[in-house]
Amino acid sequence: MANKATVTKQWLLVDAENETLGRLASKIAMLVRGKHKPTFTPHADCGDHVIVINAGKVHLTGAKMADKEYQRFSGYPGGRTVELAHNLLRRKPEALLEIAVRGMLPKTRLGRAQFNNLHVVAGTEHKHGAQNPRTVDLNSIK
Repeated sequence: MANKATVTKQWLLVDAENETLGRLASKIAMLVRGKHKPTFTPHADCGDHVIVINAGKVHLTGAKMADKEYQRFSGYPGGRTVELAHNLLRRKPEALLEIAVRGMLPKTRLGRAQFNNLHVVAGTEHKHGAQNPRTVDLNSIK
């Protein structure tokens, strides 16, 4: 079984251009959790660091871009704010993918720690070049 001392984390680069949001998010969640590795251990953070570029060019199928709603709550009475997907994509392009991947990770301390291994960028330039990320072909992931 893998533990914190025996896990080797890699840096992976994923291009989100012209990808469907949900299908992309499920593959990224699998990479962040480490389920693609033969040494996967459910109680250990054995996933890789995933850098996602071109997050602003992801698309949704059907009429979801105009109909899908994202809501947040301020904590005050009447503090519920609803935002449509196309407005959220225009205002904060990374948020669509981050929300989708976060929903696919475990709702525990481990899931919150694994979410820190996800680095989403709206454009093509990222600040993790020193880690020499390996480009991943999403079609090879099942």
